[in-house]
Amino acid sequence: MRAPFQVLVIPFRLTAVGPEFAVLKRSDAGWWQFVAGGGEDDESPRQAAEREVKEEIGIDAAQHLIQLDSVATVPRDCFAAGSWGRGVYVIPEHCFAVDAGDRPLALSGEHTELCWVPYQRAFDLLKWDSNRNALWELNARLKGT
Repeated sequence: MRAPFQVLVIPFRLTAVGPEFAVLKRSDAGWWQFVAGGGEDDESPRQAAEREVKEEIGIDAAQHLIQLDSVATVPRDCFAAGSWGRGVYVIPEHCFAVDAGDRPLALSGEHTELCWVPYQRAFDLLKWDSNRNALWELNARLKGT
């Protein structure tokens, strides 16, 4: 059963020239985003984020997950009809980041491509403003600004 929230997780790695971010191209819609998905049953947002990272890019995030301050709401019509029932209009989206380091990422069937890019390229590729906002926060944290 769907829990009444979504999670967003930004995979990143630190390189000699600065941070890079893994953006994923959705197989069903063709847009670029980060790891995202809904909570299940009685999961906490952190547990859902760890599960989604494992499912979508194949790495264990438990020791590498960073909770961001960014929280967004997403209109229910961005999801499959009836996911949360009547009377639900917006879904909270809790944001995290995961330091992927040099671990290889393995795409699930939800995505057709993955690319590691610097901040501005990631910002330009992303479809959703909530992804851009969380990316801005993470980039500022990584740069210490």
